[in-house]
Amino acid sequence: MECKIISRAGQTLARGRLFLESELDGSLRLNFQTNRGTLIQGGLVAEDGDLREASDKLFENCHDYWGLSGMTLNVSVR
Repeated sequence: MECKIISRAGQTLARGRLFLESELDGSLRLNFQTNRGTLIQGGLVAEDGDLREASDKLFENCHDYWGLSGMTLNVSVR
């Protein structure tokens, strides 16, 4: 699976992967790691598996990192 963060203007800002990371308390966190090694943490996955809050936090942190809004996450399965 390949993931891309794309700006509103259509520019690819980063390529990388999405993954779930186990926290010390057993909860799961949604993260994005670029192919160049930058880690952008998302939020915690809800107990019922819902990713809404986790992905909202991920995009908030992407906004903080790149200083842009209106980004799109594109996922391609290979």
